[in-house]
Amino acid sequence: MNNKLKHTDKDWGKLASLLSGETAETADKTDIFREADHYSIEKQWNEMGKTINDKKIDVDRAWSNIYSRIEENGLLSDTVRNENRFTIRTFIRIAAVLIIIIGLGATIFYLNNTGALHGKIVVTSNSTERNKEVSLPDGSKIFLNRNSRLSYNKSLGHTSRNVTLKGEAFFDIKHDPSKPFIIDAGKARIKVLGTSFSVLTNNSQNAVEVFVKTGSVIVSDSSGIQTLVLEPGFIGTMDSKSSAKAVNENHNYLSWNTDLLVYERETLDIVFADLKKVYDIDIVADNPEILKNPLTTTFEKEPQDTIIRILCSTFTLGYKKDGSVYHLFKR
Repeated sequence: MNNKLKHTDKDWGKLASLLSGETAETADKTDIFREADHYSIEKQWNEMGKTINDKKIDVDRAWSNIYSRIEENGLLSDTVRNENRFTIRTFIRIAAVLIIIIGLGATIFYLNNTGALHGKIVVTSNSTERNKEVSLPDGSKIFLNRNSRLSYNKSLGHTSRNVTLKGEAFFDIKHDPSKPFIIDAGKARIKVLGTSFSVLTNNSQNAVEVFVKTGSVIVSDSSGIQTLVLEPGFIGTMDSKSSAKAVNENHNYLSWNTDLLVYERETLDIVFADLKKVYDIDIVADNPEILKNPLTTTFEKEPQDTIIRILCSTFTLGYKKDGSVYHLFKR
């Protein structure tokens, strides 16, 4: 545009009033704007009026379009341009402050969730992690099964040895008679001096389950009323009703930790449960009679498809896979 004019805020206010019909139109006022912008602004305004009944107008977007057109044609006064720059600078400052606040909040949330703010260390395993090793400051080692969580104080071993477990883990505890190793498992409290054992905080019966491999373990309920002393080969359970029991059952209990499954005429319902824990295989028997079949075999780090083919060939079964689930059926 050759004839570029500068207009003040007051002039733009008058133009808006004229175009909207709030004040009567006079040639000396409207002609100046029409000639300066080749009727562009008036056309945009009228076009907006035609469509207002057809759809909702995005006022902010419409003003942005008009503002850009005005600025391109050099019709903005320095006052308006400076005020706009001030608004942008103010917005950027506010946005920067908000970003900092959000960032600090996320950092604090992360540190609190990981226990860093309280001098604690939290280790978790996801759905694909099995036998995740954790080395403790006192020399003990812990192996987490899938979807498990272990927390302990950074100073573990200085004055005490306390940890909290949710999920399942195998413990290989360094012997220290002066500082018993204590596990908070929710419904139960496990105390040892130095031994190896496995803890499941919530089994299928909603109870804490402890299996001892070596040494001895004392298992108590949260109130300390019920107590079990477990020797190697024994499994002890403790539920929320303070019901405690111990059985001598060493069969494949640590298979998730060793990758080895050994069966001697074991029914398939037990086998399927073990395969889920060790190899994360979901197997469903479409006919309940299938679960009564006894299996004698050994699995060690076998691929899932290989295990399914062995089961099917042994018992004359067929299978179909639905997502990640294997459905077995009689042929």
